Amino acid sequence: MLHPEWNPQDCPLIGMLHAPPLPGSSDFQGDFAAIRHSILRDAETLLEGGVDGLMLENFGDSPFYPGRVPAITVAAMTSLASDLMWRFDVPLGINVLRNDGLSALAVAVASGASFIRVNVLCGTRVADQGLLHGIAHDLLRDRANLRAGSVKIWADVDVKHSAALAQRPLRDEVRDLIERGKCDALIVSGTATGQPIEEMTLRDVKLAAGSTPVLVGSGVTVDGVPRLKSIADGLIVGTSLKQDGIATNPVELDRVRQLVEAIRTPR
Repeated sequence: MLHPEWNPQDCPLIGMLHAPPLPGSSDFQGDFAAIRHSILRDAETLLEGGVDGLMLENFGDSPFYPGRVPAITVAAMTSLASDLMWRFDVPLGINVLRNDGLSALAVAVASGASFIRVNVLCGTRVADQGLLHGIAHDLLRDRANLRAGSVKIWADVDVKHSAALAQRPLRDEVRDLIERGKCDALIVSGTATGQPIEEMTLRDVKLAAGSTPVLVGSGVTVDGVPRLKSIADGLIVGTSLKQDGIATNPVELDRVRQLVEAIRTPR
């Protein structure tokens, strides 16, 4: 189960909160209050449109650190997450790019968030940040030491904006993420932000995952919803809900409502 508040039959919709460049990043504009305003505005629009949960991500901080981020990033993310948890009574997820699941867990514990997203939980991937190494061994120990078992780990499969260091069957990667990485859910995406997932890939992951939930992590559109919700256990949506379909633009209410209506139409 993805979250006790969600009916598995409803294919829950998680709306992305793409944070602008945060303090410490190369493109930070010097106004954290404006960032807070934009995040709260987008969250309110997403929830008014009918999404089931939110996920906060330091999207604007590129170029990203391959591993641990600076303390100022953790502080900024925790501040934003705490504001979201204070104002909105829905499950919240945290993703600290590029692969800082340890900081994401810390933010989740401090703010009361429900889950985190980890791009590379097991194995090694090649990305624009260089080599991204799996962090399951540290992350699971941290979660146990923090008594944070309620914070669920959502792990990417064949994560976007990266390539495998060595090719291996997809089912083997899925099995390792579940059995050895001990993830609570899997995320399948296209090759880049906003790019659709191949339906056959989604079906293969779902088959290999067994009872572990599988979510679609990119490229969800109104037209694609009927086929996706017939396979996936949940949808994570960002770009297609923004004005003009541009990831850095504000969320557009009509786009959210149209997507929610498509999802709520019986399968």
